[in-house]
Amino acid sequence: MARRKRGRRIDGILILDKPQGFSSNGALQQCRRALDAQKAGHTGALDPLATGVLPICFGEATKFSQYLLDADKAYLATICFGESRTTGDAEGEVCEITNASHLTAESIEQGMQGFRGAIKQIPPMYSALKKDGQPLYKLARQGIEIEREARDVVIDAFDLLDFTPGERAMCKVFVRCSKGTYIRSLAEDLGALLGVGAHLTALRRTQAGPFDLSHAMPLEQVQAEGQNLVPTLLPIDAGLQYLPLLSIGEQEIEKLLQGQRVNVLNDANSGIVRVARAAGDFVGLARASEDGEIAPLRMIATQEG
Repeated sequence: MARRKRGRRIDGILILDKPQGFSSNGALQQCRRALDAQKAGHTGALDPLATGVLPICFGEATKFSQYLLDADKAYLATICFGESRTTGDAEGEVCEITNASHLTAESIEQGMQGFRGAIKQIPPMYSALKKDGQPLYKLARQGIEIEREARDVVIDAFDLLDFTPGERAMCKVFVRCSKGTYIRSLAEDLGALLGVGAHLTALRRTQAGPFDLSHAMPLEQVQAEGQNLVPTLLPIDAGLQYLPLLSIGEQEIEKLLQGQRVNVLNDANSGIVRVARAAGDFVGLARASEDGEIAPLRMIATQEG
């Protein structure tokens, strides 16, 4: 006899304002327990040092979390120049100190110009990327450093907001970037270019895809309101509104739910589309072809299923 899953089936999305000191998974588990949810997942990890927008997907919404993982992000970051740390942020040990008192806002602005647009970035050793199934941060803690392949990322905005000169010069920056961008690496690379080393002292994610801090709820509020939040969760497709919507009949929906392709009158462009019932209820994602055929990609399970 199958064991009964703990918690309730809850479907939807909560935008958490992750507090400092929590891992993303730790914050996720706090939310899952608060809402008594069977299943939950987050969409893009934030370091314990970082705070801000962390979409939490419950139930069937976890099937579509990849599309939020792929979304662009925005951050506010504080960078300290003149001090390098093992982890690239304030949680690491100091490994090199230099005098950054010669830096000016103008010299930092000039250095930042080379990091805008499409760039190559080497992921940090202190990251969750895996080598032969082993997270890099575990190897780094053992003093092991391996060669990492540079990745293509896009920095749409890298703006200097504030600057404080000194031996440990500080600046606050705004970054809008593609998925897979490491802000720690961006700070370290900027420091290396300026010849003084650098690390992050604060990081706050202000946006993930269509969600920003105006949607976000503090963890304390989530824990206080608990299951009362369930009716207020965002719909499963809240992060997918940029995809074309295709409304089809019940017979076609039933076939898609069974994994079958269907032919429909499709005015949408070929590619991924949101599929909905005539009443507007979202039922999943499908790939549409120019000849009017759509094939299921991710479909929502029925309550009975």
